[in-house]
Amino acid sequence: MPYPEMLVAPMRQQLVEVGFKSLMTADEVAAAMTNNEGTKLMVFNSVCGCAAGTARPGIMKAVKEATKVPSELLTVFAGQEVEAVAKAREFIAPYPPSSPAIGLYKNGELVHFIERHNIEGRSAEMIAENLKAAFEEYC
Repeated sequence: MPYPEMLVAPMRQQLVEVGFKSLMTADEVAAAMTNNEGTKLMVFNSVCGCAAGTARPGIMKAVKEATKVPSELLTVFAGQEVEAVAKAREFIAPYPPSSPAIGLYKNGELVHFIERHNIEGRSAEMIAENLKAAFEEYC
């Protein structure tokens, strides 16, 4: 059963406010991910403490501060848009499902991926620096 929208709406909005497009259906994910031009950042958002404490703050910091950013900022919400998340996870192979998680794609290829275990125990600053370095290399 999905989380109540009133619970996730503020968490979703944090990323929308810095330019992310929230993908709500499997069709929206398919349309966004099958266009293979440019760079895309896909965030698998979550209600967990590591998403709130370090992942979202680190992602927002990276997007705001980086000199280069992906051409598209996309997000799905684990535990909410079940079909959209399932479709998005088709694009993270060979990595197992994980949330929160962050994938960077260049011309349709997954070039950088941060799994939950790479988020837990790390500061928002560490996550931001990791992403900014990936943006610099691939964007």
